[in-house]
This record gives sequence, C-alpha cells and structure tokens, in this order.
Amino acid sequence: MRSSRRHPLLVPGLLCALAVLAARPTDGVEGDGGSGTALGPQVARLYEDAAKATRQYEDGRREAEVQRSKALEYERLLDGQRQEIDAMHEDLGRIARAQYRGAGGLPFTARMLLADDPDELMRGQRAVSRANLTVSTAVGKSLRAEKRLAADEAKAQAAWQALDKRNADLVKLKKEIEAKLGSARSRLQGQADASVTAGSCPGAVRLDQPEERAGPSWVAPVETYELSASFGSGGSRWANRHTGQDFAVPVGTPVRAVGTGRVLKVTCGGAFGIQVVVQHADGYYTQYAHLAAVAVDQGDRVGPGQWIGQSGTTGNSTGPHLHFEVRVTPEMGSALDPVPWLSRRGVPL
Repeated sequence: MRSSRRHPLLVPGLLCALAVLAARPTDGVEGDGGSGTALGPQVARLYEDAAKATRQYEDGRREAEVQRSKALEYERLLDGQRQEIDAMHEDLGRIARAQYRGAGGLPFTARMLLADDPDELMRGQRAVSRANLTVSTAVGKSLRAEKRLAADEAKAQAAWQALDKRNADLVKLKKEIEAKLGSARSRLQGQADASVTAGSCPGAVRLDQPEERAGPSWVAPVETYELSASFGSGGSRWANRHTGQDFAVPVGTPVRAVGTGRVLKVTCGGAFGIQVVVQHADGYYTQYAHLAAVAVDQGDRVGPGQWIGQSGTTGNSTGPHLHFEVRVTPEMGSALDPVPWLSRRGVPL
C-alpha cells in the first residue's frame, strides 16, 4: 500500500479533530434520495474524512505512546527520589542514636558540666549540627524535586489518558464514517451500472479538487492503492492478454490524470464500462476504465493530479479497481506497459 500524503499532527490538532470531522455535512448520505451528481461528491468527501480520521488516529496513538513513556520515566525517577529520602532519614536516625548513646542519655547542658574537655565536646556538637543541617537541606531539596516530578507525572498521565480517550472516539467516528461511505459507494456503483445498462453515460460530476500546489509533472493515477493484474498477464477475462495495469481501490476513490493533457473522450458501455481517455502532448494517450463516475467532459484540459473521475467496477470487472492503460493511439490494440512508462517519468509504482 502506498500513500504520498503524510501530515504531522500536533496535540491541539488532535483535540479538535472530532469537532472538525463531526461538523462535515453528510448531504443526505443516509437517505435513499440524491442523484448521481450528488453522490459522487458525497463519496469523495467521506473518502477523505475516513482517511483523515485514520491519519489522526495513527498520529494520536503515537503521541499517546510518547506520553505513556514519559509517565513511566517520571515514575522511575520518583522511585529513585523516594529511595534517596529514605536513605537520608536513616542517616539522621543513626546520627541521633549515636549522640544519645555517646552521652548516656544525658541532656547537652549536663554533658557540658561533666565533660573533661568542654571545648572538644562543643566542636563535636557543632560537627553533628552541621551534619544534621546538610542532611536536612538535602532532604528538603529532594522533597521539592519529588513534588515537581509528581506534578510532571500527573500531567503526563493526564495527557496520555486524554489522548487515549480521543483515540477511542476517533475509532468510533471512523467506523461511522466508513459505514456511511460503504452505503454511498454501493449506491454510486448502482447508479453507474444503471447508466451503463441504459447506454447513457452519466454527466460529469464536479468534484472539489485537492488544493493546488507545485508538484511533479507526472503522478500515479490513484494516490493510495495496491497493484493487482499487471500488463501482459493472462486470464479467462481477456481475449488475449491484459492490456493495462490494474490498481485495486474501493469504489469512489478519486482517479487522477497522470499528466497534462486534453480529455479526448468519455464513454460508457462495453468491456471497459465508464472510461476516460486523455491525450498528452508527447503523443501518448492514457485510459482510465471501469469508473463509477466522471468529473470531466470531452475537450476539458487537465493537469497532473487533477481528479477526472471516481473508480468503480463497471463493464467487464470482477471487483472495484481502476484499469489504467498507456497507448500510442486512442484505440485498443496500441497499449504498452504503463509501469516502466510511468517509471521513466519519475513515478515508481
């Protein structure tokens, strides 16, 4: 599986993800009404929403793992601080017990009166006091450090738990979107099949195109895919050999023009079902077949990455996929292997 789009997620972006996705209009997807010109954009939007929810969940899951690791590290540091404090308290106890035993349990004033060398006793007392102060200061610092670590641990655990909750909500939302998407895809394919059976091609569906930005001159015909039947492969479905490269994708997946060109024809019926043929300036032609909807009309100019239709399973097709061909003429019989053709143009599949 390939995907060329990867978006890093900041935690604030994840926290508002549910509100953004939940606010997207469904345009009546759950009902039975709506025309083919409405269904195509619905499927495209739901397709993007499902992909976005998946990306946000994956990014959120990784962030939750980071927060979980932080919480565990803070807990380890806290254990170390507690052990140091316990050791310091034990040292103070030993000092106090030694003082008491050395003086026979007498108060310090009585020991001064009975001492053979009061100055020596004072020096010893000052040394013990300095030791007490040093240990008390160290214990105070350790307690303050423990307090800070405990606060950091609480923050890390709270962030971890919040991210886990958001991820669980995203999983639920993603399932809801995918259920709507499955229903809309089924209806879109049904309308496409009805059009092909009636012999009348559906009109162009004007999809909301992806954001335009400078990019390569050539792209793959779909963005996320698995390669299936390859060029030249044999099988009972083809009279001779397979004349293109198949991309296994769900119904409704946006299909892209691989490069700059002009739409030569849009037809439906026959083995290829609904199809688009694009003429390129270098004398080659590309074909996009088994579509469920088209987003261009004959004569339209298209650029690399522009959505020209949506995948389906019309015509001689055993399941949802895009059949993609590269030809040296507009017609069948002039196809060449599209994989090395795209590779030479900087598009490895």
